[in-house]
Amino acid sequence: MRIVIAGGHGQIALRLERLLAAREHEVAGIIRKPGQAEDLRAAGAEPVVLDLESASPDEVAAALRGADVAVFAAGAGPGSSTERKDTVDRGAAVLFADAAEQAGVRRYVIVSSMGADPAQQGDEVFDHYLRAKGAADAYVLAKPALDVTVLRPGMLTNDAGTGQVNLAPSTGRGPVPRDDVAATLVELVETTATVGLTLELISGTVPVAEAVKNAASST
Repeated sequence: MRIVIAGGHGQIALRLERLLAAREHEVAGIIRKPGQAEDLRAAGAEPVVLDLESASPDEVAAALRGADVAVFAAGAGPGSSTERKDTVDRGAAVLFADAAEQAGVRRYVIVSSMGADPAQQGDEVFDHYLRAKGAADAYVLAKPALDVTVLRPGMLTNDAGTGQVNLAPSTGRGPVPRDDVAATLVELVETTATVGLTLELISGTVPVAEAVKNAASST
């Protein structure tokens, strides 16, 4: 399959690109800075330089044309302003979804956040972040032309992955290594059984592949 990943230089995305390339998928990562291209090539992915905060829908659709799966893994990142929470965490996800529809890419996997909620109360930066993520999730799930899965990880860590997780519509809060988020995304990309689901992810005791199958069969 050909998979195009928005936010291709992110910590989760780089891990995901390595895993997908190892499974002999064709992977492209959308990046904002040309200087990031070599890191993507080292991960086995084709770099596509495109700024999702300023690109047109036609430009993004061109990058997605021919793909089997679109993965939105972009984010404004820690320390970013409330304005960028909206333009990246919400706006870029909406743009990427619209462009996927335009390009005829049905499968859309979005990396969200535990607690994402368009009705989140509060004026802290993190409240803006949760509202932006929640609004993006609601938007893409409402698009009938897309087969969407929303993944909401808990607190991200750089601990080594264990390959064992808790994946369910509601897990309770907890940490999860980025390694295990990427491994879960691989399984989600390779199946359509979780279409329409919003799933939370934390560390657990169930092997990743089994956890995805269980989540799909429990609906």
